[in-house]
Amino acid sequence: MDQSNVPQQYLSRVQVPALIIGALALAISIIGAVFNTDRFFQSYLFAVIFWLNVSLGCLGILMTQYMIFGKWGLSVRRILEAGAMVIPLMFVLFLPLLFHLPGLYKWIVTSPEPAPLLGPKSAYLNVPFFLIRAVIYFACWITLAYFLDHWSTEQDRTGNAELTSRMSLLSRPGMIIFFLTITFAAFDWVMSLEPDWFSSIFGVLFLATEGLSGVAFAIIVAAYLSRREPFSEIMTPQRFNDLGNLLLTFVMFWAYINLSQYLIIWSGNIPEEVTWYVHRSENGWEWPIRLILALQFAGPFLVLLSRRAKRSVRAMTILSAVILVTHVIEIYWRVIPAFHQEAFSLSWLDFALPIGIGGLWIAAFLWLLGRKALVPLHDPRTPQLEEAAAHG
Repeated sequence: MDQSNVPQQYLSRVQVPALIIGALALAISIIGAVFNTDRFFQSYLFAVIFWLNVSLGCLGILMTQYMIFGKWGLSVRRILEAGAMVIPLMFVLFLPLLFHLPGLYKWIVTSPEPAPLLGPKSAYLNVPFFLIRAVIYFACWITLAYFLDHWSTEQDRTGNAELTSRMSLLSRPGMIIFFLTITFAAFDWVMSLEPDWFSSIFGVLFLATEGLSGVAFAIIVAAYLSRREPFSEIMTPQRFNDLGNLLLTFVMFWAYINLSQYLIIWSGNIPEEVTWYVHRSENGWEWPIRLILALQFAGPFLVLLSRRAKRSVRAMTILSAVILVTHVIEIYWRVIPAFHQEAFSLSWLDFALPIGIGGLWIAAFLWLLGRKALVPLHDPRTPQLEEAAAHG
């Protein structure tokens, strides 16, 4: 089996247009920032969170496959590694938000006295501690992604099979660190947009969305690469079936966590908790959640019950694309109503900024993907995967 790198010309078909479109969209968006600075940073926040979620989803699934050693993980490992290694770029793209923190977070006040609505939360919600935590989050994510990618590359070069065990050992504590940092990052960057509201399950909800987006993205890229060797041999219908089962798991997990949060808050009927849902279920904000429930749970759940659909490259590609687009709507629905509770609000920046940041993200991803062989060369499971592919 030819396991050489993907020809750069093949990746450039997407990479170059993505870079150009992304740069143009960001340039146009900067013009919008001059006329409406607040709305620019509101849209920028939700766009950064969406694309960061895709990278973190790749990192989480990457560590998961090292812990359970499934063949499905080996077939998409390079995709997951490249997606995780875009996190440093997302750190750079996160930095502009620091110039407008007071305009985004109500708990940031210019007076020396803490905001009245914070109370004891002021010990946690303050700018220095907020910035320190953000640095810690990105440092943890980048470190985990770097070592997993570096050791995988080293294994290709040296053939040292023991590096697989090293990556597995790192993934076990790494997953705990990943869970904790994701949870607190969700508290800091999204939940604190409305600091008088709280939910202890909010961080787990973001873990579910990241896993869902990571698997959906991996399926889309795998389907694109399956047109050429070696992926045309590796990505058999059985591999897509495996990924479809994983996608179904995250669809159900996402629905379970969302339903759990809603039922707990509804049964408690505490005004401080209920208001978050009130702001997102009236004045026009009820339409996004209806789309989310239909396109990110009901529809995918029914389709993924079919084994035939999961073994179809076209069906899995379309379904994964729908889930990713719906995930954009979900992040938009979680972030933007914090600033526009009085009525549904949609700006052209809500389209331009996700496209702009996404163009840079995709261009960086494809560059990272083209550095190495698409299939790990010396992983102990590679011969088994090749033998399975040879037998269909």
